[in-house]
Amino acid sequence: MQRLKIRHLTVYEFPNPVTLQPHRLLIRPREGHDVRIESSKLDIYPAHRVRWHRDVFDNSVAVVRFLENAQRLAIDSEVVIQHYEEAPLDFIVEDYAVDYPFEYRKEERVDLAPFQQLVYADQQSMLRDWLRQLNLLSEKIETYVLLDRLNRIITNEFNYMIREEPGVQSPEQTLSSRSGSCRDYATLFIEACRFLGLASRFVSGYSHVPGLGAGGASTHAWAEVYLPGPGWKGFDPTAGELTGNRYIPVAVARHPEMAPPVAGSFVGPKGPLPTLSVEVQVTALM
Repeated sequence: MQRLKIRHLTVYEFPNPVTLQPHRLLIRPREGHDVRIESSKLDIYPAHRVRWHRDVFDNSVAVVRFLENAQRLAIDSEVVIQHYEEAPLDFIVEDYAVDYPFEYRKEERVDLAPFQQLVYADQQSMLRDWLRQLNLLSEKIETYVLLDRLNRIITNEFNYMIREEPGVQSPEQTLSSRSGSCRDYATLFIEACRFLGLASRFVSGYSHVPGLGAGGASTHAWAEVYLPGPGWKGFDPTAGELTGNRYIPVAVARHPEMAPPVAGSFVGPKGPLPTLSVEVQVTALM
């Protein structure tokens, strides 16, 4: 087990005072057998009210309603967690699902069906051609080997890029440009899995990178695939690895554009757009 302190600071600076509309925050880590929250603190400027709730995917969502106009919006979250996921490869897939293709059991299909539906259904032919080129449609293969191979192919054969634009690229855009951000890679991986009939979902959270120095971390996105036996397992096509204790999930979603850390709008005079700064630090504690 490791204890981690996560600080996530988001600041918007507006050229003029504006009226802030309600904002939706997905910044609290998902708790479970592998992650437990010791403490949390959320400081927000300007004056506001916060209501917490659980959404349909059991994410912790904060809805912030502001009580005054402001020229600056600051959201400062600090959470201390215990992370127990130290052996991500220590799992056993149920016998009937060890080899692909397989069908999920009848009692699971209704719940998993939404996670098997393509978001970009009009791009099936391109996905099919790509998977055929990778020889992932023509042979019986161990399910985990298939997923691991797909994960590593995206890492090794595409060019990673940081994109400041909101939203995600479609699989067609990523395949055509052979490049993308972590959320674009996750989207391509998810859509490929769904084309293959494997239930998958989008995950947003934090990636702890100790090699970057003290507090080295970033917001990140990856995918989870439902495997009978171990359940939802994380695959990161940006790094080409199974997710472990350097990954801190915050939110899961069926659609890759439904899990931004901060989402909201404002009303104000026409002019330059606000500037945005984001700082993420993850520090290991004794």
